Amino acid sequence: MLTERELQISPIVQESVMHNTKTLTTLHNLTASLFGVGAGILGLESYSGFIFYFLFSVITSALVYAFRVRPGIVQDGKGGMERYFRGSMELWTGGLVEGLSGFVLTWTLFYGLVSA
Repeated sequence: MLTERELQISPIVQESVMHNTKTLTTLHNLTASLFGVGAGILGLESYSGFIFYFLFSVITSALVYAFRVRPGIVQDGKGGMERYFRGSMELWTGGLVEGLSGFVLTWTLFYGLVSA
């Protein structure tokens, strides 16, 4: 956790953190629907479809981490994760459960369209 002195030197604006969280959740929701389209077209069933979703969600989070967060940029020696999100797990799991329903809906839709 950051000390009061560190917050005075490099303040964290809560509105920006909330905006980043909302943007990340929106990204996960949109990509979940796209992953559902992909899983439906590929004809994945059961666990393989859910593994597809979780694997590509982690890849999406890794890309956001690699291109936008990149720890080590901050001069104070701490990672950049605290500057953008409330916690480190928020990047990896934020929006994962919320996007699951959109994934399942588009997955079943496109699976039904392709197999019909």
